[in-house]
Parts: sequence; structure tokens; C-alpha cells
Amino acid sequence: MDQQISLHLQNFNNRVKVMNQTNSKDLVLSALEARNLHAEIFELLAQIAALAKVPAEKSNDNDITIQMDGGGF
Repeated sequence: MDQQISLHLQNFNNRVKVMNQTNSKDLVLSALEARNLHAEIFELLAQIAALAKVPAEKSNDNDITIQMDGGGF
């Protein structure tokens, strides 16, 4: 994948790693961190939805029809 993970997702991932390593039970995000993470997650979901539509639209151009008969049976 050419794109790198965004800054806010990296920060969240790092904080979860630290939480797991220290056996903490809670992870607290500031309102700004939560908003930034929320925005990036929904941006990724929008990109995934857009990519999911592309193959369905292109499949009409690549339709192949095969007809078979039993030959001399």
C-alpha cells in the first residue's frame, strides 16, 4: 500500500500499545484527539466505500458470455 497511516491513527495505535504493555485498563482521549481520530476513521470508511463501488461499475465492461451445448451426446 502506497499510503502511510495517518498521524492521528498512528498516535492512537501507539497509545493502545503502551496501554497493553503497562496492563492499563483505561485509555483516555482528549476531545481534540477523539475528534481527529473520528474524522480520520470516517475518511477511511468513505474511501473504502468509494473503492468498493469501482469494481461493480467496471464489471459491465468485462462481461463474458459462454454458451455450451452437449455436442453429439
